[in-house]
Amino acid sequence: MFLPITLTFAAAAALINLWLAMRIGRIRMAEKVLHGDGGNSPLSKRMRAQSNYVEYTPFVLILTGLVEMALGSATWLWATVAAYLVARILHAFGMDSDTPAKTRMIGILVTFVVIIALSIAALYAVYIGMGEGMATEPLSATA
Repeated sequence: MFLPITLTFAAAAALINLWLAMRIGRIRMAEKVLHGDGGNSPLSKRMRAQSNYVEYTPFVLILTGLVEMALGSATWLWATVAAYLVARILHAFGMDSDTPAKTRMIGILVTFVVIIALSIAALYAVYIGMGEGMATEPLSATA
């Protein structure tokens, strides 16, 4: 099954992860920090921004793929993953701040909304939307 939304999202997510890594690398090189954060606050913030991204993105990617398989490619799903990617970029910039940043808060809120929306869509697909081409009974343990 071809999953254009999931494939596009996976590619974009990987590129954003590389961008986050490059932001870390620039500080490492400038401050000559080989391991850890070296007590460097900006480096620590950027490392945490990437770690946070890596903590959430696999769940969103998996849910996106499964929802796309179950419900098909839809405009709302494109918009959802686009919002997630923008939110994670905003979050990364917000993490650079020494004070609470609106971009960080927006990034967090949109991330949570996306995860909740995809989770609801996944549950809908299983328990309510059992349409044509979808399994209507669970697989038996002996099958």
